[in-house]
Amino acid sequence: MAGKTPAARPVDVQGDPEQALTSYRWEVDPETLREIVESPDDLRTIRRRLTEKLGAAIDNRARARLLSLRAVASRLIGELDDALADGRLALTYAEATGELRRTALVQARLANVLRWRGEFAEADRLLARANSPELPDRLRAALHEHAGRSCYDQGRLIEACHHFERALDLRGDGDADLSARVRQALDAVQRRAGDGGFGPYPRSRDELLERPVLPVPARDGDRERWGYADPDGDFVIAPEYAAAQPFHEELAWVRRPDSPGWTLLDRHGVPRFESAWPAVRPFSDGLAWVSPDGAGGWLAVDPDGEVVAHQGFDEVRPYRAGRAAVRRGAGWGAVDTNGRVVVPTRYGGFATTLSDGRRVAGFTDEGLAVVEVNGRQGVLDRTGRMVVEPAHPVLVIHPVAFLVGDGGGRWGALDRHGEPLIDLVHRDRDEVLAEIERLLTDASPVL
Repeated sequence: MAGKTPAARPVDVQGDPEQALTSYRWEVDPETLREIVESPDDLRTIRRRLTEKLGAAIDNRARARLLSLRAVASRLIGELDDALADGRLALTYAEATGELRRTALVQARLANVLRWRGEFAEADRLLARANSPELPDRLRAALHEHAGRSCYDQGRLIEACHHFERALDLRGDGDADLSARVRQALDAVQRRAGDGGFGPYPRSRDELLERPVLPVPARDGDRERWGYADPDGDFVIAPEYAAAQPFHEELAWVRRPDSPGWTLLDRHGVPRFESAWPAVRPFSDGLAWVSPDGAGGWLAVDPDGEVVAHQGFDEVRPYRAGRAAVRRGAGWGAVDTNGRVVVPTRYGGFATTLSDGRRVAGFTDEGLAVVEVNGRQGVLDRTGRMVVEPAHPVLVIHPVAFLVGDGGGRWGALDRHGEPLIDLVHRDRDEVLAEIERLLTDASPVL
């Protein structure tokens, strides 16, 4: 086995246990790609103090954080049953907060416990779910690094390389420690591949998340009818429809030749229900928008055809993160999955743009949306609370901040409470992004 370098010891294991755990700069075994633990007793002390701190935790955020960190400590000293119990409970608390970054951290910590237990399918699924493009690049890079280690353990070396290279793409130039660890991992991959090959081809995201392979709309030219075909091009749902929409959430709308309305099929081609609605839209978050007249009056229905949102809106957007943008008259607002109006229809529009350039139809995964009022932009959360007042000509959602522009080429930033973070003096948005990066303190998230 290649030589090991001892891990750095924490500054003060008797101090704050969270700071003590994050103060470790782990060395990684060059063969197993697992953290090296030189002093298990230090970690037991940290775990005990995390338990003491957990006793005073009164909210889901604190419980999720402390339980998941205790899972890390238990994993590193080999007490995997305790680590698994803490990790699963932490995930329950994290999901209750609805916070994207917090949930991703907890998912990754639980995934590493599962990886050490050899439960790779669930570990890989959690890491895939956690790695949202809305997260900060440094966290996404860490998630790819740990996903690569899981693939390495399984002998999926091509897939491991893809993850390690993606980690470098995200943070390689700005994180010397990450670059060194990834280079070490790639060396380990090379050695293992020389002994036994690179293993199977990489899995798709759908395979990792265990999503079924759904048939796609296909037209029978002879019959001039639509059905659905498998990846080999063979019809698996007979071509007997005048129109067919793609599957979403394992459901698809089709229209029979003799009917003006649409029928909902499950993925096996079995009708869920027939309708008289002449206009329908795909399912998202378990609901679909339908129009009784094809021109407006949009209603939200569930997979059984039950109407959930009865109001009849003039225009709508797909549900996302439990919310859907809707328009009544000239005003835009939002409804939840129970059809309740959570954002009054009084805004000029939704203009949600992310710092990587993507536009979102309504709310982000973490439940934020950019709205317009009289040409000025602000930010709402999923409850309708105004996080940033609509006072900015341009506003962009960053994973940990909000970028704001004056419309004349100057850029600055607000923190996630809407308070000034970076003065509106930069001529280039990239300068603001670089400044935010310098201000971040959690350079090495503990996973």
